Amino acid sequence: MNSLITLELTRALRNRKFLFFSVIYPSVLFLLLAGTADSTTTIDGTGLTLPTYMMVSMASFGALTAVLMGNSERIAKERENGWVRQLRLTPLPGRGYVLAKTASAAVVSLPSIVIVFVVAAAAKDVRLAAWQWFALTGAIWAGSLVFAALGVAIGYLASGDAVRPITMIVYFGLSMLGGLWMPTTTFPGWLQDIAEWLPTHAYAALGRAIEQSQVPQAGDIAVLAVSFVLFAGGAAWLYRKDSLKA
Repeated sequence: MNSLITLELTRALRNRKFLFFSVIYPSVLFLLLAGTADSTTTIDGTGLTLPTYMMVSMASFGALTAVLMGNSERIAKERENGWVRQLRLTPLPGRGYVLAKTASAAVVSLPSIVIVFVVAAAAKDVRLAAWQWFALTGAIWAGSLVFAALGVAIGYLASGDAVRPITMIVYFGLSMLGGLWMPTTTFPGWLQDIAEWLPTHAYAALGRAIEQSQVPQAGDIAVLAVSFVLFAGGAAWLYRKDSLKA
């Protein structure tokens, strides 16, 4: 299993296109979205400046990109070209394959989070206490496991040809409706009600609570926990179903 994890990490770090979209792209978006804002512009209902607010959004977006886009497409293509079937002939347990995929995605997601933080601090003068930086990094990194499980599920649900459009619809839908690209306070009331039930909204809310030196709301933690159980359970069921076909 360790050899497979090493292989997956090497493949992820050599994929320049994937690294750009998961590591650099969120920082570029942050500069575009927060570039014209000053330190006095705040988001209604939060007390956070726009750069501070968008920093968490784009760090979450970067982690989401790494774990969702990476896992789903790789798994679907490996199923199609027979690589997963070959692995089933080895002593590697199914959980080892899923763990390797999750580990490789997590390694790429961490730099995307850190780079957004560095850009926000350097370019927009975002200042937080040391414990907040560490807590933000840990919360966003750990929360990305919810979407890593979703990526695995999509990878086993879709074929190699269909996985990209399905992933993109889920990816952009969760990002936009969850408030990662713009504050949900700008949404109509009915859309805000929908957004509160999405895991991406709860995911970013964890980071914003830390920025406000508050304890994350139990409702947000519950949404993430239920989402993880559903996504991980779906991934496990689809993996077993796929194994029976082989």
